[in-house]
Amino acid sequence: ISSLVLSLGADVLPEYKIEAPVTHSWTMLHYSPVKAAWDWVILLLVLYTALFTPYSAAFLLDEHGDSLRRRCGYTCNPLNVVDLMVDVLFIVDIGINFRTTFVNPNDEVVTEPWKIAVNYLKGWFAIDLVAALPFDLLIFRSGSDEMATLIGLLKTARLLRLVRVARKLDRYSEYGAAVLFLLMCTFVLIAHWLACIWYAVGYVERPYTETGWLDNLAEQLGKAYNASEPGSGPSAKDYYITALYFTFSSLTSVGFGNVSPNTNSEKLFSICVMVIGSLMYASIFGNVSAIIQRLYSGTTRYHTQMLRVKEFIRFHQIPSGLRNHCACPARGYTHPLWRHPQLSLLHHSRYHPDHP
Repeated sequence: ISSLVLSLGADVLPEYKIEAPVTHSWTMLHYSPVKAAWDWVILLLVLYTALFTPYSAAFLLDEHGDSLRRRCGYTCNPLNVVDLMVDVLFIVDIGINFRTTFVNPNDEVVTEPWKIAVNYLKGWFAIDLVAALPFDLLIFRSGSDEMATLIGLLKTARLLRLVRVARKLDRYSEYGAAVLFLLMCTFVLIAHWLACIWYAVGYVERPYTETGWLDNLAEQLGKAYNASEPGSGPSAKDYYITALYFTFSSLTSVGFGNVSPNTNSEKLFSICVMVIGSLMYASIFGNVSAIIQRLYSGTTRYHTQMLRVKEFIRFHQIPSGLRNHCACPARGYTHPLWRHPQLSLLHHSRYHPDHP
């Protein structure tokens, strides 16, 4: 209604009066362009967190990395600086959410600051607070490797923000191409997470066994582990690419066997990956079938109408001179038969023979 009034003018529709909600100082409307731009910035930060938080927790928290951090400081790793900037922006987002209007169950825009604060505290505040805690600083100040590993695992709490992102992306569920793209992104993201977990399983078991997939990878690449050299063995790139290859082949039920589980823990994790892959297959193919059916629904409806027109022509024995008025396939629509005067008389005489 508001866009219609703005386009036609108040003189055309005088009964509609569009009044903006009264906002208090430092209060942001939830539908303002500034809030929409800020939401996109937070979305990009959440996607960055979803990709790099599991990777840093699995591949970058080792003894070699801890010793390097203690030698050159917190800023020696560019990822630490980026993570600190992300934490600062998440904290700023918490402050913005305390001053952003919302719509209550009565479809009214609430602008009172205390009501906004109470609604946010009852909703997403706890998740946003956990996601904004600077765990990297706690890791830098801690002296033990066990505490660093524990806090590194706590960093994965940032992934809780994906729940909010999923709710905002639900508005695109009516678009088939958008749903297909989101499903593929979800598939890739889950494969990335499982690759990080797959490496963590092998890393934890490597000191106690020599039959894990990490030792097999080192033997295949010719980069054997040496206890006297802290950085010996395959590189982090070799670990990640191999782990991602294994998770993709397991999720798609291909499994070439060149990267295989050997220990009991690795076999149990592989079983979980295959179960997750089967569920994802059912979800993705079900949605793809619905999308394809939706795309071809118009074509199916058109051919059904054309078949009915041809049956009508054959049943009523319409002359060839009038058949062009019955169907126009080149124009993409069927001409209404009852609008033609001769066809309407034919239809009337067949079903009402008592009338002239």
